[in-house]
Amino acid sequence: MTPVAKKPKAEKPQQPARPNRGRKIVAENRQVPYKYHVLERFEAGMVLSGTEVKALREGRAILRDAYALIKAGEAWLLNCHISAYSHSGYAGHDPLRTRKLLLHREQINKLRGRVEEKGLTLVPLRLYFKNGRAKCELALAKGKKVFDRREEARRRVLDRETEQELKRYR
Repeated sequence: MTPVAKKPKAEKPQQPARPNRGRKIVAENRQVPYKYHVLERFEAGMVLSGTEVKALREGRAILRDAYALIKAGEAWLLNCHISAYSHSGYAGHDPLRTRKLLLHREQINKLRGRVEEKGLTLVPLRLYFKNGRAKCELALAKGKKVFDRREEARRRVLDRETEQELKRYR
């Protein structure tokens, strides 16, 4: 038998890295950038019941008025509305119940110190699934004053006008 030369394997083209690979965003709190200065972000797991997980997979969550607290060394998510699962029977869940957040002890201690000391607040930015597990992205934030919001709106208008002027002269 004569040896047969092997063909070189064709290389697969590399796809660009996607930042949300393996993530399914369920709900976002779009008011946060307008109302708060976001200082730091944290990822926390959530303790949920079965019908809550299924309702989240259907995209039935609202974060508009939600916030987080640190009580007795534990993090809690309040006012997060997770609607009832469409196929649940009598054993549903309370849509506005307080849900426990899963963070490391060092993170909880750090957040408790910052919230108590500097008057900052914890607001949820988004709920999503990461590798099949429900996660909540929390932000350590400082509330914007009315004049901050007005100044930001003015800056956006000025930036838009300068871009239009630059396009006209190109």
